[in-house]
Amino acid sequence: MFNPLEEKGIPLEDQLRNWSELNVEPYDKNEVHPYSRTRGILLNGIEVEAVMFSHQMARNTLDPDVKKKIAWLRRIEAQQQKAINWLIPGDETTIEVTLGYEQVAVDLTAWLARHEPDPYLKQVYDFALLEDFDHLYRYANLYEMIEGKKAEQVCQDLTEIMPGRPTCFEHRDPADEIRRPMTALAADPQSVLNALTIVSGEQQTMNFYMNIGNRYQEPVARATYAEIGMIEEQHVTHYESILDPAASWFENLVLHQWHECWMYWSCSQDEVDARVRRLYELHLAMEIEQLRLACEMMKSVERRDPMEILPAPGFERPLSFQSNKEYVREILATQIDLTAKDSVFVPIDTLPNSDRYFEYQRRVNDGWSPTEEVIRQNVEKNGREYRLETEGPHPVPGLRDAGGRNGATTHYADRAA
Repeated sequence: MFNPLEEKGIPLEDQLRNWSELNVEPYDKNEVHPYSRTRGILLNGIEVEAVMFSHQMARNTLDPDVKKKIAWLRRIEAQQQKAINWLIPGDETTIEVTLGYEQVAVDLTAWLARHEPDPYLKQVYDFALLEDFDHLYRYANLYEMIEGKKAEQVCQDLTEIMPGRPTCFEHRDPADEIRRPMTALAADPQSVLNALTIVSGEQQTMNFYMNIGNRYQEPVARATYAEIGMIEEQHVTHYESILDPAASWFENLVLHQWHECWMYWSCSQDEVDARVRRLYELHLAMEIEQLRLACEMMKSVERRDPMEILPAPGFERPLSFQSNKEYVREILATQIDLTAKDSVFVPIDTLPNSDRYFEYQRRVNDGWSPTEEVIRQNVEKNGREYRLETEGPHPVPGLRDAGGRNGATTHYADRAA
């Protein structure tokens, strides 16, 4: 059990750092453990969310004293974001960083689903898991095609790489991306932590693709980032809609700081790089004080006790990056044919031909799909698609290697027909 409210943090005025402290030494991309990379990517997303949330709160706040206090918190969060994100070395290519982002999406989402107590929310995670799993497969093929390297050089064998729900079939009408929200006060504390984590992580992936997707010269690479980038926006819509829309700005401020304490505490438990672990421990001490200050603001402005809205003061279980091969295979075998309809998930072959899903598909996939073209071009170049199937054949017979053909698309298209 770790209770940040019982710990002593670093006074806010002592949290400012100079440029040398922020310009941290990056990791060696050839030596870094894949989960050290994924922890850094996730924590960067957590800090970006903290900064952006604080800016939105400032834009909706009249009280000048509150604006000044959250400006101080935000300045420190921005410094923390720089220190975390600057761990990525300059010689790690855009697509190598991308493979790290998608490994985050797969193993983070699988862990959250496995530790989600609410059955509906678990289904929300399982559904998008199969889509991010497919993105990793598409980018791995792009990596082999344009850089001549194999994705296991980045991901090792911790995460399998093979088709999930084909990306070209993930595009849905926006009305079908809205999920049922939780009530934070009534939700299990783990559900609140899970939701805050996945929203931040998926939002950062969306941000990343929006900004780096045009950095390639190869038309198929640019188009692939555009297509998958649109799915990441869908995923942010999908996940953010499970948050409690009735929570006030100050409730959300406290929950953000409470969640950040959990994130740094969790990541410091498993980090194998002693230098990076010390950075996480430093940031945890900072977040402890930031949580205390957020609680004080809520008391003084809203006249409410933060303990009434915190799902639980302490944390019993740390989030952990770990291999989830068996779990992912189970979800592939049982949920590959699902799509979304309003706020529920249904087999695609239960939708009538007139459903808005098919109309949306016709509009966006008019003529071709970049993520399908990536597989075709890699097969043409190397004689077969790239996969990393360490646990045996694909659990879905229709998604097994089709001897150079894209069996994944054929399988799903048959059910959509």
